[in-house]
Amino acid sequence: MTADDAAFAALARRIAEASGFTVEAYKDKCIRRRIAVRMRACGVHTYDDYRLFLDRSPGEVERLRDALTINVTRFYRNAETWNVVRRVVLPTLFDCPRVELRAWSAGCASGEEPYTLALLAAEYLARADRSGELTRLTIDATDIDRASLDRARTAVYRAEALSEMAPELVAAGFEGTGDERRVVDRLRRRVHIQPHDLSREAPLRMDYDLILCRNVVIYFDRPMQERLFATFSGALVRGGYLVLGKFETLFGTARERLALVDPRERVYRRPV
Repeated sequence: MTADDAAFAALARRIAEASGFTVEAYKDKCIRRRIAVRMRACGVHTYDDYRLFLDRSPGEVERLRDALTINVTRFYRNAETWNVVRRVVLPTLFDCPRVELRAWSAGCASGEEPYTLALLAAEYLARADRSGELTRLTIDATDIDRASLDRARTAVYRAEALSEMAPELVAAGFEGTGDERRVVDRLRRRVHIQPHDLSREAPLRMDYDLILCRNVVIYFDRPMQERLFATFSGALVRGGYLVLGKFETLFGTARERLALVDPRERVYRRPV
């Protein structure tokens, strides 16, 4: 181990002690790049100096944690994936006999993904003249980033964040005019927002009908990815769906438990 690697390992231990963030679970280059951004902002140049800076500046611990978490999202991100959810996943789930339907947006960032799901569920049910069934759906929306969760709870977004959604969906799902729009109450009630660390904590439930974890797993290292895939497959009911990001590929034991529904959009299903 080089001196630089030893200093980074010491810094990683300090970060874990101070914030509970497990650096080792993430891809090394990605984490080092994000730490380097904070180091430059603080005017320090070595890992040892930054570790000492963290000891002297408690507020920097939270700023670093925010920098390390991945929060790139928007409404209807990757429209082709959402189109598969609208066309295949939601009709199948709502036609099943289960009284309650449970979904999990794992790594929900500031809430765009779970609210998009709630809106599409409401749209499907409205077209089928079954709007009263929306109360069957509960969406757990989790993330490690406290600031993103706070934004998700307010459910207020800049108008430009809705630019990729069809006008009729915007009209059905949001209220307000001008620069900011708020998710309507009937959709907000379907989404339960809470902190959760995928790298350290077990799922909130083990009976999900749908798990969305898109463009999150890609930032973890291979052993953690394999563990998460196994966790997701185990947390799905029979017939439940797992939706990954377009550039994330299922592997490990989960690949034997889930069937590929749409290879292009990375949609998988646990056999009935």
